[in-house]
Amino acid sequence: MLARTAASALLATVITQTLAIPSLCPNIAAPLHPYQLAPGWSVVKVADGLHSPRDLQFDTQGRLLIVEEGVGIRQHTVDSATGCVTASRMLISDTALNHGIHLSLVGTTLFASSAASVFRWAYDPITGNAGTDPIEVVHGMAVTGHVTRTLAIPPQAPDLLVVSHGSSENLDYNSTNSAMARAIVKVFNMSTVPETAAGYDYASEGWNAGFGLRNEVGLAFDGNNMLWGVENSADGLTRTVNGISEDVHNDNPAEELNLLGDVTKPNDAWYGYPWCFTVWRPDEITDRPFSIGEQFVLAPDERFNDTICQRLSVAPRLSIQAHSAPLGSKFDARYMNLFVALHGSWDRQPPTGFKVVAIPFTRSPQGSYEPVKGPSSDSGYINVFYPPDVSQCSSDTCARPVGLAFDAVGRLYITSDASGEVFQLTAA
Repeated sequence: MLARTAASALLATVITQTLAIPSLCPNIAAPLHPYQLAPGWSVVKVADGLHSPRDLQFDTQGRLLIVEEGVGIRQHTVDSATGCVTASRMLISDTALNHGIHLSLVGTTLFASSAASVFRWAYDPITGNAGTDPIEVVHGMAVTGHVTRTLAIPPQAPDLLVVSHGSSENLDYNSTNSAMARAIVKVFNMSTVPETAAGYDYASEGWNAGFGLRNEVGLAFDGNNMLWGVENSADGLTRTVNGISEDVHNDNPAEELNLLGDVTKPNDAWYGYPWCFTVWRPDEITDRPFSIGEQFVLAPDERFNDTICQRLSVAPRLSIQAHSAPLGSKFDARYMNLFVALHGSWDRQPPTGFKVVAIPFTRSPQGSYEPVKGPSSDSGYINVFYPPDVSQCSSDTCARPVGLAFDAVGRLYITSDASGEVFQLTAA
């Protein structure tokens, strides 16, 4: 359980007005699974019966748009006083859509992604209607491996669209070449989309916002418009030294919080994948001493080893427990906490994740935003919405958080894809 002082500090940065917090929303069943909350927080289930709800976005009139994987985009009317969903309709039927969604900053263009492409529709924020003829603006992405394509728009550059692309497999060695355009985050100018049927080619056009990023699903801009990403790292790893292999996968490698920076400029930095990984539990790697947050390789030799790895790759700014599977991420209004949805593990015993956490941030004397704790810490985040006993969690027994979105008054909405639920998390 959280220390009350930490929870109080968290509350102070999240919400600035008193809200009506219902105990139940009309015509919505009770949550399917038990949960616990940080002190001072409340939660209410606002929708259910959705088909694998993934990322979500509020329009300028407070309607909630949610991508349902393999179905399309459903639009929900939300009661401004309680935050409960009062009506829903299918806005866009498209079985290829699987995760990403974003509205332009003025709210008149809707973007959404499939595994292979990004599309845009005209959107009327007054009526909530979308155009019937989507335009493909990015094409040519791989359809194997990690196929979620998160979308983001930098507040200071509203013509730019950021598109993440995961690896094609657990250890995608060809992604070392950034021209392969996998395990990468790229940027495209939507004001100059090529006049072709399919828009930009993902691999050959746009510019990099960092590569060597195995699956950078959660993307969020801080108060200086710097982009941060949370990364799902590799599964099933072994460490081989002098021909002797050691299974290190249960608690290594750490998931990562990475600073990608100013996306208006190319960032060709390499963040390590698929050669360099981050230590979460040093005692699981016994051939030499490590600290949390250090970089290691799977089979060190004279050509490429831990020291070279640490010199060449950009290390994460914070380490997260191995196999937590971070997906959605959103800063609060004051940029003092980054909320992250930890979808939950399949490659660890006992399981971990299945919760929403907050990563406390601070502003340095130079004005940059940084996590309060660094990569060598194993306590850099706070449980906010979490299961009573994560060791018993599975897709059938616990919520699996995916997407996060704040409404205009600071309520945090959370999708759970496995259970088809949507929750509203509010600071009481």
